[in-house]
Amino acid sequence: MKMVETVLCCVCWLILGLWSSIFVSPAPLDNRDHLHTAEESIGKFWHVSDLHLDPTYHLTDDHTKVCFSSKGFPAKSPGFFGDFMCDSPYQLIQSAFQHMKDVDQQPTFMIWTGDSPPHVPAKELSTEIVIDIISNMTHTIQEFFPNLQVFPALGNHDYWPQDQLPVSTNTIYQAVAELWKPWLTTEALSTLSTGGFYSQIVKPNLRLISLNTILYYSPNHATENMTDPAGQFEWLEGTLDTSQQANEKVYIIAHVPVGYLPFARDITAVREHFNERLVRIFRKYSNVIAGHFYGHTHRDSIMVLLDEQGNAVNSLFVAPAVTPIMGALESQSNNPGFRLYQYDSSDYNLLDIWQYYLNLTEANEEKKPDWKLEYIMTKYFNIKDIQPKSLYELAQRFEKPQSKEFQQYFNNFIVSYDNSIVCEGFCKANQVCSIQFLDHDSYSACIKRADTQLVWLLQTTYQREQKQTHGVIY
Repeated sequence: MKMVETVLCCVCWLILGLWSSIFVSPAPLDNRDHLHTAEESIGKFWHVSDLHLDPTYHLTDDHTKVCFSSKGFPAKSPGFFGDFMCDSPYQLIQSAFQHMKDVDQQPTFMIWTGDSPPHVPAKELSTEIVIDIISNMTHTIQEFFPNLQVFPALGNHDYWPQDQLPVSTNTIYQAVAELWKPWLTTEALSTLSTGGFYSQIVKPNLRLISLNTILYYSPNHATENMTDPAGQFEWLEGTLDTSQQANEKVYIIAHVPVGYLPFARDITAVREHFNERLVRIFRKYSNVIAGHFYGHTHRDSIMVLLDEQGNAVNSLFVAPAVTPIMGALESQSNNPGFRLYQYDSSDYNLLDIWQYYLNLTEANEEKKPDWKLEYIMTKYFNIKDIQPKSLYELAQRFEKPQSKEFQQYFNNFIVSYDNSIVCEGFCKANQVCSIQFLDHDSYSACIKRADTQLVWLLQTTYQREQKQTHGVIY
């Protein structure tokens, strides 16, 4: 089956409205009771990311041919709603949106932080196919939420070839600007069509800035040796300065996050010199920025931006993916997830996260998608809110030896994929440092401290064991 044929087939399903035949379970009544007790002063918005539709997904006895996105590796345990070696089948994405609709959270808007096409070799895609898939996902969202305003950001897979988003107008920028006309203003569509970024007023005194961080992404060869690709840095500072003068608050959304990757060592998600510049800009306007929202990693994580004096000034959130895909060499993945943010309607300060997830294994076994509330962040970690000070205090608690809160956080990081997996030692150091330190100097100092402590601990443990073998117990 060719990718172009399956994409067109998937688009036909959308036009014909056949998705209504997919069965989804209603929201649990106890969850609905919680939802309807919210005070009027609390606003809400959805966040979905990394849908990664794979139109070729189908069930077959040959597990190497279940989906193109497995790249020939056998699916683990394929079922109707997907497999951990594959990107999302259409019915998985539909079930997510259906549950969002069923829980009736009455959100003000939705943010959608990119990546609609699947992880497949470049030869299986084209500019036309990528546009068709983004169009499919756009119309699917509009069908489920016809009256909801949506603010998208472009991901590294929302282009062909992937990662190579250019610094000037092109077919894909123009296509998404046309697709997203129902959601965005003329001014926003203008910069979107020329550079892949935009800003727009969401509510009185609240501006949303959608950045094209793929311009700063390491694999993007189109922006190598550039100091300000597409003039986005200059535009960003100008927009934030205008918001500051107008007493606006700003939400930043993007696909690839700022900072260091929590599952790696010394690796920024964007090129390091671009990361340093973003951190400087975000520090400068931290009194204007009320929150950051990203995707890309497929995992659930937080970061806290500190100013140069070490004060917590911004909260940053990376939402987990809807796709459950994992690499052939990876030992863990994520269950599908999406989330809801709560904010104070008077000042747009962030209050809480309601994270939803689907146990993919159970959904396939039971042949129905039982989406559940995974956690409410303030209750799960016993914190006041998700403001920078609260998150920073929580991150510091993570540093404690054998921290149960950190292990809970790591379980959330992989979206309850396997709660028996323990993250300790260098794994924990990478996580804790990436949460608290976004610039090179502070992150490197954190890693150095953590490594020193780990070496000391290993030496102490070794010496204790050596003494025990000689009859001395400590």
